[in-house]
Amino acid sequence: MSRKIISTINAPAAIGVYSQAVRVNDTVYCSGQIGLVPESGLLAEGFEAQAVRVFENLKAVAEAANGTLAQVVRVTLYLTDLSQFDKINEIMARYFTEPYPARAAVGVKELPRGALIEADAILFLG
Repeated sequence: MSRKIISTINAPAAIGVYSQAVRVNDTVYCSGQIGLVPESGLLAEGFEAQAVRVFENLKAVAEAANGTLAQVVRVTLYLTDLSQFDKINEIMARYFTEPYPARAAVGVKELPRGALIEADAILFLG
């Protein structure tokens, strides 16, 4: 088994006891990303801006693992407001094309730093 920690300055640094991602053989497990802007460490304003930033952050982590979002096989979304479901579908369509990854959307009471959305992903690079 080959295990490698993935890290990039193009996504927010971990704000806890975890890595941005871990690659095991040909699979990359990306930690959850909220809408933090890497350069400032501040949360983007509003749901759409945070959602775009989440996918930009996941894209940066995927690229640090020598992958792309096209190699994502699973995404989990955590939303503090499930009425944003249609909006997140619209935003995801900017980042993913068919065949789409598997996905779950989970309604949560709150997220770190008052974020409105968080997403994690699994990539298969093989």
